[in-house]
Amino acid sequence: MTQFRQMLKTVILLGAILVGFALQSGTAEAQQSQRMIVAGGCFWCVESDFEKVPGVIAAVSGYTGGTVANPTYDQVTRGGTGHYEAVEITFDPSRVSYDTLIAMFLRSVDPTDAGGQFCDRGNSYRTAIFALDAAQQASATAAIAAAQTDLGRPIVTPVIPAGTFYVAEDYHQDYYKGDSLILTRAGPKRQSNAYAFYREACGRDARVRALWGDAAPFAG
Repeated sequence: MTQFRQMLKTVILLGAILVGFALQSGTAEAQQSQRMIVAGGCFWCVESDFEKVPGVIAAVSGYTGGTVANPTYDQVTRGGTGHYEAVEITFDPSRVSYDTLIAMFLRSVDPTDAGGQFCDRGNSYRTAIFALDAAQQASATAAIAAAQTDLGRPIVTPVIPAGTFYVAEDYHQDYYKGDSLILTRAGPKRQSNAYAFYREACGRDARVRALWGDAAPFAG
């Protein structure tokens, strides 16, 4: 009986140690990850682009920059909320830096367009960088200055102090991967194919290539 109790104590101790390691690992991962929030027109496209970047942990579509709490997609696109379609990007700074991601973002959009992006017009489709702290504010401002020099044209993308980020409806998340059947101008298509059709028809990649050339990270 004494031997059994000793074995049981050993098993319990080992279990506690393993749980402790797991908790420490999760805490370390949470401490290591960082966030950034950007608006680049259609949030489906920004999410699709940045989920491909090594070091990006997650990209979530949502709304920010406005005055209405818990906005819906219909409210934001109809106007009057002040919100942008935006994406919150969580990344591992040991693999990819904020500076690198912001430089990529600016070269994945048309930052000279103040009225929207590509075929999507209106305030909710404007570009913006939402700074979560003073360091991001400084980095984003410097990145815009560098991009403007590279482009040789004025950039209108503002750097705005970040406010509340509202996660968009479930059907917007990972839209570009979906399998649902969607009715498009070209007839019924699988959701992932409908997304590809929309992106091409909207002229996003063509405009980014024309503007940034080989510096465009996602346009191909």
